[in-house]
Amino acid sequence: QVQLVESGGGLVQAGGSLRLSCAASGLTFSTYTMGWFRQTPGKERDLVAAISWNGARTNYADSVKGRFTISRDNAVNTVYLQMNNLKPEDTAVYYCAADRNHYGVIVTTADKYGYWGQGTQVTVSS
Repeated sequence: QVQLVESGGGLVQAGGSLRLSCAASGLTFSTYTMGWFRQTPGKERDLVAAISWNGARTNYADSVKGRFTISRDNAVNTVYLQMNNLKPEDTAVYYCAADRNHYGVIVTTADKYGYWGQGTQVTVSS
């Protein structure tokens, strides 16, 4: 069965950095677009960043451009989210997700992703 396991969340001061990791198993990782989403209470799950199956293309939410970087290592079935210059408004539960389809184009809405991790909390204090 497919498993996506996030790690790296925590509490950090504004201006600090965190690196999230998502280890995947049970799927042919190198053939799936991967995404990081975040969600706060009462709000929808929104895309933060996505990366194509081969790492050639990326997509970022406007609010994180220039601060966050998504990357992947297909040799170890892991996708990363490097988060720099964190702001209090980045506080959320962050989820890793895999596209429903092999070799798909980058998709930006949660309903296009078929597999999800359990989430990791990121809290940024001011």
